[in-house]
Formats: sequence, structure tokens, C-alpha cells
Amino acid sequence: MHSVYKANPHVPYIHSVRGASEVTSVQNKAKLNNKFKDPEFLIQFIEKYREMRNLWEVKHPQYYIKPVRKSTLKRLLAFVQTFIPEATVEILEKKIGILQNMYRREHNKIQTSLRSGASADDVYVPRLWYFDKLCFLDDQTEARESLSTLPFTLPSTLPCTLPSTLSSTPAEADEDQPGTSILEEPDATIWSQVYYF
Repeated sequence: MHSVYKANPHVPYIHSVRGASEVTSVQNKAKLNNKFKDPEFLIQFIEKYREMRNLWEVKHPQYYIKPVRKSTLKRLLAFVQTFIPEATVEILEKKIGILQNMYRREHNKIQTSLRSGASADDVYVPRLWYFDKLCFLDDQTEARESLSTLPFTLPSTLPCTLPSTLSSTPAEADEDQPGTSILEEPDATIWSQVYYF
């Protein structure tokens, strides 16, 4: 059973899951978010996160080993719970994702303004006060190489090829040059070799 009652965003609402009821307040969630936004805490959090390379560095040997990542995440959670006792692993993962996305968004805006040919004075300036603290994520934000689904060489659909003496445009056709011009009538023997499928 899943029921939610929201009459006023400032009043607690009841959220029940599988018969067990728990009272959660919007105010508590707002307080939790405000604690994460505290500059003193956020700087310390980013430094701890930076030290735990297997959480953010894709090329780290332990990045793809889930049990190791979980234990590292729990160590980071223990640090966070010294400031925010009600923090959970799920909340922590969301906050890390938000930090990465915000950094990536600001980084992309800078790159776009640089590519647009803007002068040094017009290059986008990040609005995040902690942007410089997250610069260790810089090489983790590069786009992956795109993969083409087309073959390296496309097969020719016509079995015959045009003669090499044929110019590609009428302007390139020279009167002194032997051979046919594009404006001339095509040879009937060439067209008779076309196969229909």
C-alpha cells in the first residue's frame, strides 16, 4: 500500500509503505538539503570524496568492483553522518550525482563558450562557488567516442562504373580532350549492362 497526503508543503505528510507508516516532513528534507549546502561542510565533503578515488575515477582498478565501492561509500557516509546524522547511502549517492552533474554542466558551458570563438572576456564564468574544488572530475567528463554503424566502405549498387575519362562537371570538360562530354548522349551499350533487381 502506498499513500501520500500533501495538503500544505509546510505540514508533515504521511507516507506508508507495505503497511508500515512513517512520518516524514518536508521541513526535515529541506533542513537536510541545507546542511549539505553549508559551505564549511561541502568543502570537507568534496575533499573526502576526492580522496576516495574509486568512487569517481573511471580508470581506477577498483571502480567497477561493487563491494569495494560500497565499503568506500559507507566510509564516506560515516564522515557525512558526523555532520548530518540522518543521512543514508541513497541520499549520499544522490548528492554525489548532483555534484557531478552540476560540475559537468558548468564545464560544458565553458567548453561551448570557448568553441564559439568568444574573446577571453566573454568566456563563460562558472556560477558554482565550489567549481574549482571539483576540478579533479575534469578528465572524467569527456564524452565517449561515437561508434559508427556504417561499414568502412559502402558497396556499390551499380555493377558498371563510369569511364575514367568522363569529367565530373560540364565546366571541367575540355574541348581539346578526347572522350565524351556529360552533355552528349550516353552510349547505349553502357546502359544495357545495368541490372534490375
